Amino acid sequence: MKIAPTVVTAVLLVAGLVHLLPAVGVLGAERLAGLYGVTLADPSLLLLMRHRALLFGLLGAFALHAAWSPPLQIWALAIALASTAGFAALAVQAQSLSPALRQVMRIDVGLAIALVVALVLRLTLTER
Repeated sequence: MKIAPTVVTAVLLVAGLVHLLPAVGVLGAERLAGLYGVTLADPSLLLLMRHRALLFGLLGAFALHAAWSPPLQIWALAIALASTAGFAALAVQAQSLSPALRQVMRIDVGLAIALVVALVLRLTLTER
């Protein structure tokens, strides 16, 4: 068993699960409040956050599928990296974060590092 494909698969599984967790936010404001520690009284903002949850579910499902589909792995790793690193970059610039959002940022930073490693490994496998 070669280590690089195993690491790539493992990171995609973790990224998929991490991105699936917020998908429960589709169910409404209470779920979103539990995830992020925010109150969503504005119906338009609630709709946007529920849509965001839906997109996270799609990304999570794609990452999980790509874990066992090598032709999709580079795409899944890159998209998951853009998601996690993008949130972390935006969060660093925020004036204040709720404790829940600080935790999301920590998870995203750790996952982004793992995704970079997995992406480099996967690109190395492609060159062989």
